[in-house]
Amino acid sequence: MARAKVTAIAILFLVSVGQAQISVLKPALGTRGMVSSSDSIATSVGVKILKEGGNAVDAAVAVGFVLAVTYPQAGNLGGGGYYMIHLSNGMNYAIDARETAPGAATRDMYLDGDGNVNNRKELVGGLSAGVPGNVDGLVMAETKFGRLTLKQVIEPAIELAENGFRVNHKLETSLRSSMRLFKEFPSTMRYFAKDGEVYKEGALLIQKDLARVLKKIADEGRDGFYKGEIPELIAREDEATGGVITARDVEGYHAVLREPLSVNYHGYQVLSMPPSSSGGVCLAEILNVLSNFNLEKYGYGSSQSLHYELEAMRRAFADRDKYLGDVDYVSVPMERLLSKAYADSLAARIDPFSATPSVEIYPDLIHPPKEGTHTTHYSVIDKEGNAVSVTTTLNSYFGSMVVVDGAGFFLNNEMDDFSAKPGTPNQFGAIGAKANSIAAGKRMLSSMTPTIVLKDGKAFLVLGSPGGTTIINAVLDVLLNVIDFHMPLAEAEMAGRVHMQWVPDKVFYEPSALVYDVKQSLMSRGYTLQEVPHIGEVQAILVTKEGYEGVADPRGAGTAEGY
Repeated sequence: MARAKVTAIAILFLVSVGQAQISVLKPALGTRGMVSSSDSIATSVGVKILKEGGNAVDAAVAVGFVLAVTYPQAGNLGGGGYYMIHLSNGMNYAIDARETAPGAATRDMYLDGDGNVNNRKELVGGLSAGVPGNVDGLVMAETKFGRLTLKQVIEPAIELAENGFRVNHKLETSLRSSMRLFKEFPSTMRYFAKDGEVYKEGALLIQKDLARVLKKIADEGRDGFYKGEIPELIAREDEATGGVITARDVEGYHAVLREPLSVNYHGYQVLSMPPSSSGGVCLAEILNVLSNFNLEKYGYGSSQSLHYELEAMRRAFADRDKYLGDVDYVSVPMERLLSKAYADSLAARIDPFSATPSVEIYPDLIHPPKEGTHTTHYSVIDKEGNAVSVTTTLNSYFGSMVVVDGAGFFLNNEMDDFSAKPGTPNQFGAIGAKANSIAAGKRMLSSMTPTIVLKDGKAFLVLGSPGGTTIINAVLDVLLNVIDFHMPLAEAEMAGRVHMQWVPDKVFYEPSALVYDVKQSLMSRGYTLQEVPHIGEVQAILVTKEGYEGVADPRGAGTAEGY
């Protein structure tokens, strides 16, 4: 195979199928490594690290730090993330760098005098922020599994922050859409506005204070962020904007090394994130249920295969909202939820021809939802077969909208991912029970689903997505397209997606996902359909006999690059 650098944005041709359209892309190709991320600068830095002798973990950590500079709407130092790592020696690891609730957090901290949730406090300003964890996750990954020094992998991010980079169209659009809220916080305007106006596409964005923080991490490791000056700056800004994070909260944070969840599906081993993420549990439960049905026989996009997929999604998300939370704080029935026997019992209760009304599953939790989507994901593999799948987030784009004065990075608004009041939805429409209620030091539940699929013990597919609760099903759709429907990776990425999350009792679908007769069939079965522009933004790498194929989802503006 000739070595090639190809962005996964170039559309080669468009195939019409009834009213649906499937765009087929040319994947990036490589024989010695591959990176796929939401930002072209970050992707190129990851490949550069691989070429300089770094392994997949080195490249992933470099990409993560660069995204904190060039993709500030979701890449971050002030948020959290999950790291799924497969090493070529057969060992698998999961790093939980999810944010935690501040020590002063209480279960009812977002309720007003009438017992209703104050959504504004959950989403904007210092009170919405959890204690940042992503830096500890990056440092843990590098020090435990990397080959280069921390300073080597952070250096590209330092240079980009210190010397600046050109704002692209996506960043300008994101900044513009948030400017109204930025104006409430002087420090945010100081760092992310130019003379009080939005940074335009092509403008040079220089971040000297962020470069200084990155240098501290490069020189001092985790102590450069979690001890001394930075915790004090975080606490001061958070308090000034209504929050309760203290320097002691930041100093006491630690990422957790966990065992990945594993499920076998049609001869493949699917590795994904355990709680505090709900992603791995939901993905595993859905796959276990679907193993009872022959999706290949029914075919991609048919009403029958979609029916079984949607009913499996509905039941997994119901269990998510009822049972899942931080396993260090609550008892989660993991063995039962992940068992084949339980999945078989769920499958047996699926009517082959009719939708199950969501209210019949857990009627005590049903509540009208809200909706929204944000986060970022990147996937990396090296010449030895080491693979890394990483999803990081601030929650909403730009998180709490608060930038730490003197440090130049956004604080997250992840406290919204707790159940502020059981049965009341967060911004993504996800509700929850007591298992995900707020408690000091607790990790809030997430939908992030960094996933690595193994075949014969070796990396076969590396993928993940942003998108709030739609993350789980975006990952699922691509995985099924590759394994059950035998699509090439580019086609698997471009194929239209569907999403069902139990509440609301609706099927969300992309325009290319459902042809006319399939829509009619699904509605006759009892489904309510709602078209949406896009579901997820999957960054994926496929291992083939010839080498690696990488595709950056054209629903976003990222790139895949191999060598």
